[in-house]
Amino acid sequence: MKILFATNNAHKLAEVSAVLGPQFTLTTPREAGIAEDIPEDQPTLEGNALQKARYIHARTGLDCFADDTGLEVEALGGAPGVRSARYATDGHDFAANNRLLLRNLEGCGNRQARFRTVIALILGGEEHLFEGIVEGRIDTREAGCGGFGYDPLFIPDGFACSFAEMSAEEKNAVSHRGRAVRKLAEFLHETIERS
Repeated sequence: MKILFATNNAHKLAEVSAVLGPQFTLTTPREAGIAEDIPEDQPTLEGNALQKARYIHARTGLDCFADDTGLEVEALGGAPGVRSARYATDGHDFAANNRLLLRNLEGCGNRQARFRTVIALILGGEEHLFEGIVEGRIDTREAGCGGFGYDPLFIPDGFACSFAEMSAEEKNAVSHRGRAVRKLAEFLHETIERS
């Protein structure tokens, strides 16, 4: 089954492809002829995911899905949240985001945080939402060179290492995006079986 994923982020594409499996072929907005930035200016993760999926669907008419992910830090009142990718700057500057997060948590004893991913799917013209959450904490320093974004700082509950220190398989097994994508995959498999 061919489905359009509203991202041009190669890391994200690889992560999602690995979880969905070989029966799904993901295409990107660029491959569908959409070169412009896809808007994501809603106040919630759900709103952004839906906005991106609707934007792609309106321009292509194809079955598609989009996701939005936020890191929600308890001591910061849920920030950076929906602004996670643009926490320190308007560009997706992961290094600057990580530096600002560490600075904002300096001397803070409560380092509880969670990653939350929301996926919006438009299939046959109908909209569906799927959510994945992983609880954890923010380390006091970056560790590891895998993954992207806040991965070098985030240690999921039950682990002693950051997402960036895990293999792609280990991370996908417990990550927020992996959990949301597994729900999406289950739904897609059931839909295929019924048709």
